[in-house]
Amino acid sequence: MSFDVVGVDPSSRQRAGVLHTPHGSVPTPAFMPVGTLGSVKALTPADVSNTGARIVLANSYHLALRPGAATVERLGGLHAFMGWDGPLLTDSGGFQVFSLDRLRQVSDEGVTFASHLDGEQMFLSPECVIEVQERLGADLIMPLDECLAPDATRAEAEAALERTQSWWRRSLSARQRPDQALFALLQGGLFADLRKEAARAAAREPTPGFAIGGLSVGEPKSVTAAMLQSIVAALPPEKPRYLMGVGHPGDLVAYARLGVDLFDCVLPTRLGRNGSVWRDRDGSRLDLSRRAALHQTGPIMSDCTCTACQHWSIGQLAALYQSREPLACRLGSVHNLTLLARVLDDLRGTVLYTAAWTASWP
Repeated sequence: MSFDVVGVDPSSRQRAGVLHTPHGSVPTPAFMPVGTLGSVKALTPADVSNTGARIVLANSYHLALRPGAATVERLGGLHAFMGWDGPLLTDSGGFQVFSLDRLRQVSDEGVTFASHLDGEQMFLSPECVIEVQERLGADLIMPLDECLAPDATRAEAEAALERTQSWWRRSLSARQRPDQALFALLQGGLFADLRKEAARAAAREPTPGFAIGGLSVGEPKSVTAAMLQSIVAALPPEKPRYLMGVGHPGDLVAYARLGVDLFDCVLPTRLGRNGSVWRDRDGSRLDLSRRAALHQTGPIMSDCTCTACQHWSIGQLAALYQSREPLACRLGSVHNLTLLARVLDDLRGTVLYTAAWTASWP
């Protein structure tokens, strides 16, 4: 993997880049739709590609449980399993340390989960997480980390940061495949000095990129922005930065302007499946479950190029959703993902235009 910065906005940290992987290149900033179990829910790979998405995320914790990494490997690897020939990123299961906190125990050796499916015990060590991701075959892979709740104490944040850094070193030693890019993962809770410490330490590591975890987990957005400013200032500019778990259009704009290159979140497709679609780039929502929506004859957005806006009115979509037709879930998800891709494409275009205009000055 390699990364080229092709433009920088001189008034902010926002930049335009190109992420090169064995399965193609990704213009950045970019949003990654989430295909947790090897599928972006309700969408075909062609649907995902038509939204403008160029890279997709899957989750190694969930895939290890069902259908199993060995099964995915036997079926040709994750790209073949998903029917997706573009770049893929797999998460490590670190977020599940936070989201499934009642089903796990954390030690310096790793994390023991009681499966959310049947209660069977599953142990994740930094080494086995790398092995799982190597068997899956994603282009970008993540080390195991300990993600904390926003109310974690300083002592808890210090311990989690030390553990995450130790797990990174073990992950680095365990990796075998040179064709996968293993990102360093930054934790530190909501303590700016710990975040700076984590960023500075990661900047000294032999890593092609940086993943920023433990943010957007319930803290105020102003705190998220403050933490990002501390982190980005300490990271080398020539490597990509991936902020985990962010998918609201307004947040993507704000955080891309702080220098973030990659984002992922279940939000746009989860909203779409539940009849909620974005009406503008600020993220205001239209609820297709409301009876009043049945009487609206125009598209969700008049300037949107997605198939939902091009071929269905709001009233038609609302009728489909209120009749529980699966097509409504598909069309709502396509619309939301298309909007995110366009928002980031426009940001990228603005950066490139500004950089070219600035360079033309004598």
